[in-house]
Amino acid sequence: MKLAIKTCTLDMPYEQMLDFCVEQRIAAIEIGTGNWSGAPHCDLDLLVSDRTAREQWYDAMRARGLELCALNCSGNPLAYEQEMDVTKKTFALAQMLGVKKIVMMSGLPAGCKGDKTPVWITTSWPPETQEILAYQWDEVAIPAWKEIVKMAADCGVEKIALENHGMQLVYNPETCLRLREAVGPMVGMNLDPSHLFWMGGDPIEAARVLGEHGAIYHVHGKDSRPERRYWQPNGMLDTKPIDAFAKRAWNYVAVGAGHDAKWWKEFFSVVRMSGYDDEISLEMEDLTMSMLDGHLASLHVLREALNIV
Repeated sequence: MKLAIKTCTLDMPYEQMLDFCVEQRIAAIEIGTGNWSGAPHCDLDLLVSDRTAREQWYDAMRARGLELCALNCSGNPLAYEQEMDVTKKTFALAQMLGVKKIVMMSGLPAGCKGDKTPVWITTSWPPETQEILAYQWDEVAIPAWKEIVKMAADCGVEKIALENHGMQLVYNPETCLRLREAVGPMVGMNLDPSHLFWMGGDPIEAARVLGEHGAIYHVHGKDSRPERRYWQPNGMLDTKPIDAFAKRAWNYVAVGAGHDAKWWKEFFSVVRMSGYDDEISLEMEDLTMSMLDGHLASLHVLREALNIV
C-alpha cells in the first residue's frame, strides 16, 4: 500500500506542500476541492475554466513524482445546492485530469418536505424517526445518488469513496452497503477508523464486512481517542465544539495517540486481506499540537505500521 496525505491541513503554499510530501517520501496526494475543505491547494473554478492554469498546477505535482490519487469534495450535496455545484465541478476536474476516484460524503437530507435543516437519526424511537428515515432514503437520497453516480460515470470516474462520518446518511458499512445496493458499485467506502471509534464500532471488523462486498475504495489514516474523564460519566455523544478538546468525550488525535502502531499494523493487515491494496491517506486533525508536528508524528506511526522504511 502507498502512503498518501490529504493535504488540506498542511498549512503551506501549494508548491511548498508538494516539496514537503517529497521530503516525507509520500507517494500520492489527495486534494480537497472545496465544500467542507478550505481547499488551500486547489482553486476549483480556476482549474476547471483555465487549461493553462490547470496544466501548470498538475505539472508541478507530476514533476516531483507525486501521484494525484483522489479529489475530495466532502460536503452535503443532498441539502445544499452550492455543495452539489462543487461536487459537479469536482467531477469535471477529475475528467480533465484523468482522476478516477472521488472521496466525499453521502450528505444528509432534511427531515421532511419543506424543511431545510439536515436531520441525523441515531435511534429508532420516537416512532417518527422511521418516517424521517423513509423520506430521507427513498424520496431524497436514492434518487439524488442515482443522478450523482450517472454524472460521475459521464466524467470517467470509476469509484466514489464515501467517508463513514457522523451526521451523514452513510456513516458505517451497513448504510454504505444499503446505498450501494440501490445505486450500484460506483459507491464504496472511504474507511476512516477515527469516526468508527467514537461511534463505538470496530474498524477491523468493518474492513472485513466491506471486503466481503469489494467495497473498500479508500482508507484514511486518522485516529481518535475517548477521553475517560468525560466519556465514562457521559457517554461518547458530544456536541461541544471540536476546539474544546480539553472537555470533550473524544477527540481526533495524531495517529498513534489514540491507537498504537500494533493496532494499526493489524488494521492494515486486515484491510489488505479484505482486498484493498491502495493508498492510505493521512488526515491530520489533532488540535492539541501544531499541524506540522501532528503530520510528522502521524507519518512516523503510519510508516512503521505499513513497514515503509
